[in-house]
Amino acid sequence: MSLAHTVALSRRAFVAALGAGALINHTPRLASAHETENVSLALDWYPNANHAGIYLAQSMNLWHDADLSLDAYTPADPTTVLQTVGAGRDQFGISYQTDVLLARDHGVPVVSIAAFVQQPLVTVMALKAADMTSPADLAGKTIGYPGIPSQAAFLATMLEGDGLTIDDVTLINIGFNLLPALISGQVDAVLGGFWTHETILAEQEGYEVDVLRVEDWGVPSYYELVLVTNEEMVASRPDFITSVLGVVQQGYMAAMADPEAALAALIDAYPEVDAEVERKGISLLTGAWLPGDPPVFGYQATERWTSYAAWMAERDLISSDLDPLVAFTTSLLPTAIATPVSSQG
Repeated sequence: MSLAHTVALSRRAFVAALGAGALINHTPRLASAHETENVSLALDWYPNANHAGIYLAQSMNLWHDADLSLDAYTPADPTTVLQTVGAGRDQFGISYQTDVLLARDHGVPVVSIAAFVQQPLVTVMALKAADMTSPADLAGKTIGYPGIPSQAAFLATMLEGDGLTIDDVTLINIGFNLLPALISGQVDAVLGGFWTHETILAEQEGYEVDVLRVEDWGVPSYYELVLVTNEEMVASRPDFITSVLGVVQQGYMAAMADPEAALAALIDAYPEVDAEVERKGISLLTGAWLPGDPPVFGYQATERWTSYAAWMAERDLISSDLDPLVAFTTSLLPTAIATPVSSQG
């Protein structure tokens, strides 16, 4: 699903508000109103709640109105997204802040141009019966995870904040079979599930769970999902990128205002989704898609990139001399007043 941060995701009324000026978006259009330009977008996984704004923009004809034609697809191997974008085989891709920094450290010329999810989604999850309330409760326990080094570093940081070390637990690689391993009792807790997805799946199976969110226990907050392009595209086609970002902004603002419309658009694009799981996922994500200050979808803060990169370097995940400021840009976001307006009036 990603270079090193993959997590298994087993997973109309707003148009009138737009017309009334609820969202003021000064998005440059492409030069010709008569030519449609293709937008290739490699997804991080199959379509799910995290992508709802993209597909709602499609159903609202926002891509068409901007003279753009969206080609969004899930690669056969989603771990290659940053490589294909870096090489220019895809114009855009959805990835993770962690992976962007890892890729930059290996010379891949990718740049984050917008944050889709403004906060971490990764958790440590245990069944309610285990009574897990802090990392200290994991002492002596067996914890399953997908074998991702950055997630092992998450756990080490969380444990150290409670006076423990990684040696106080048994950490085993269970791949992405997180929920089955937890429910079957193979492990006492799992690391890597999203609080916007795996918790919903557990409840759907009839299991109550407790979660510890990584950012609550010492891991610096980071952007879970980001939209990326490559350095050459940033340098040569800034207006094109801004046009794409304008559509993306409008789609996600519309999804926040009308989650049911977003769900309908997602199902229309990908009928295989579990509608109830994704409905709950969207309801949780609407609070994670938009920063509080400034309230502009896609915004990225310098401090978020520098503090997280410093933590990654401290944990030997990236080189200490990597400059996080070249890994992202905010300069291409359209100027927008982006406050969700409920379609319910």
